[in-house]
Amino acid sequence: MLVIGNGRMITRDASSAFFENGAVAMDGNTIKMVGVTDEVKKTYPDAEFVDAHGGIIMPAFINAHEHIYSAFARGLSVNGYAPKGFLDILDGMWWNIDRHLTLEQTKLSAYATYIDSIKNGVTTVFDHHASFGHITGSLSAIEEAAKDLGVRTCLCYEISDRDGMEKSRESVMENVNFIRHVQKEDSDMLAAMMGMHASFTISDETMELCNELKPEGVGYHIHVAEGIYDLHQCLKEHGKRIVDRLYDWNILGPKTLLGHCIYINEHEMELIRETDTMVVHNPESNMGNACGCPPTMELVHKGILTGLGTDGYTHDMMESWKVANILHKHHLCDPTAAWSEVPQMLFDGNAKIANRYFKKTLGILKEGAAADVIVVDYDPLTPMDASNCNGHLLFGVNGSMVQTTVCNGKVLMKDREVLVCDEKKVMADCRQAAKELADAING
Repeated sequence: MLVIGNGRMITRDASSAFFENGAVAMDGNTIKMVGVTDEVKKTYPDAEFVDAHGGIIMPAFINAHEHIYSAFARGLSVNGYAPKGFLDILDGMWWNIDRHLTLEQTKLSAYATYIDSIKNGVTTVFDHHASFGHITGSLSAIEEAAKDLGVRTCLCYEISDRDGMEKSRESVMENVNFIRHVQKEDSDMLAAMMGMHASFTISDETMELCNELKPEGVGYHIHVAEGIYDLHQCLKEHGKRIVDRLYDWNILGPKTLLGHCIYINEHEMELIRETDTMVVHNPESNMGNACGCPPTMELVHKGILTGLGTDGYTHDMMESWKVANILHKHHLCDPTAAWSEVPQMLFDGNAKIANRYFKKTLGILKEGAAADVIVVDYDPLTPMDASNCNGHLLFGVNGSMVQTTVCNGKVLMKDREVLVCDEKKVMADCRQAAKELADAING
């Protein structure tokens, strides 16, 4: 038994949303009790006790869209790289990186990303992987890191024709084989999807192959209308808009996750809603790549299941919340925009997205839910309760303030010390691998 207590507890459970001095008791991978600290300790007197020291106790974060393969881009300088638009950014930086990644570098990228996620209180990660230099076995390399560190993850490989049809077929098979492996393993810590890059790099031939080979029970994870070229190419080559094309190829549905959705119209939103397809918003990426601002507030208002991701720009979900909050206020010229919608995406949307792939109830502290809990070092300057706790989080908290991270009942980090690996050694190995990658990219 493990009890975390003596903190202001945000449960995300409407029936008991906030405890001034709360505690959560966990037995194995399941929450057994939430309540006032004294009562929980009295009920479980022999449990190991982690003292929150007055900080915030809350459910661990979920990241609905990551890119592990981008880990070694931090500080990377590519010779001759001077992008004039999104396609130049893709080809000059991201596709350049993924064409040079070895399997060992992919695995170390996963270690780096998952460790940083743990340190930011993220315990469930939906990743969208690409490594066209070494495709086969890349998802297994990532899985190895996830299992070693004890994080929950949903993986897929990015199918694309951009490097030829042979590699496109290999990427399809990497998804198919990994999905079958995950289904056979039947672990609630590991899930898989059919990954796709985007409409503009996927031919009808490849779409047909995916339809033919995709195992039952999973959906797709695909970038949609992230850049305007994606839309223009679809209209020119296929005579239809992107979401219509995906609908015609049976891509949409409750298990499918659409990234970005910047250049979609009212009709496409209705298709997404009617098919109960999921959408994930990545505000920093959209701004950083100068791609535009998606109609995310409209998606939420229409009742489309919408979540929040980082697209590899950060592993701090609080940072994405802060940026999304500002982006939509600025874009809509409305200071009231995004106050409720973005936390709804982060805490409710991401949990619902995750629970379409994982059985254990995530994103909430209540009896029977997954034992995924974090402690944040935060001493409120002003009164804090259920009515204003989101305001405290938005303006007072960032990921680096997470002190303790528990996933599936296992303490992964305590008092900012990562307990599940030798972090210094892993980081040293990552720095060496990143240098080797940069040298390979720059010849």
